[in-house]
Amino acid sequence: MSTLPILLLQSRPEDEVSDNEYESICRLGGIDPQRVQRLRMERDELGEVNLADYAAIMMGGGPANFAASESKKSPEQRRYEPWLIGLMQQIIQQDKPFFGMCLGMGALAMARGMQPSFAYSEPVMAVEIHLSLEGKRDPLLAGVPGPFMAITGHKEGLAEVPAGGVELARTAACVHMYRIGQHVYATQFHPELDAASLALRVKAYQHHGYFRPEEGDAIVASVAGVDVSAAHVVLRNFVRRYTSTEQIHGERE
Repeated sequence: MSTLPILLLQSRPEDEVSDNEYESICRLGGIDPQRVQRLRMERDELGEVNLADYAAIMMGGGPANFAASESKKSPEQRRYEPWLIGLMQQIIQQDKPFFGMCLGMGALAMARGMQPSFAYSEPVMAVEIHLSLEGKRDPLLAGVPGPFMAITGHKEGLAEVPAGGVELARTAACVHMYRIGQHVYATQFHPELDAASLALRVKAYQHHGYFRPEEGDAIVASVAGVDVSAAHVVLRNFVRRYTSTEQIHGERE
């Protein structure tokens, strides 16, 4: 079993939400929290990352948007965005195990020269995700029924996968999961969210334009009774698949 750490890239400026994202990724992904090294891109120093030092790279979501004009981006996003895109290009080139959630999907697309669009947004809710033929064959979706329910909520999205990508799942509105190479993955839905974590995010982002503030309680209530456990399986499958160094090497031979 690999003893290498997992690098978690985060960009949420709210400490409570960032900490909860980290906690829920570990809890629902079955990861020992001590194995995860967090890099908060919005505030930490951004130096060179040696991908060989990590078993895998993961990336959480956040309120940033790659579809926004430069003038609408925060100073923090303008600082970390070029660094992040460069890192994504390295990850793609090396086919390094990567799992990006929500904003991570846009980061991969940007690394392939494709910008997300505000035309493919979806409200905060539980949505039905449909698997493609390739998705039904992909190991990260093993044990996941098609269709399945997952929590979403995003202002930007993709109508199609970027160059070199393979579509694995989508809704009627946009792509929800794709793979580049054999080991680089991204989801638009949130496999790290359950009802409790969603309630925290709804409270934190009630004035960020995802929904009208008075709708927050109704959104949380609408998701509380929905089974989104299949989305958590996707996250766990990634963690399990890339825990063993020997398994990764064997798949590449």
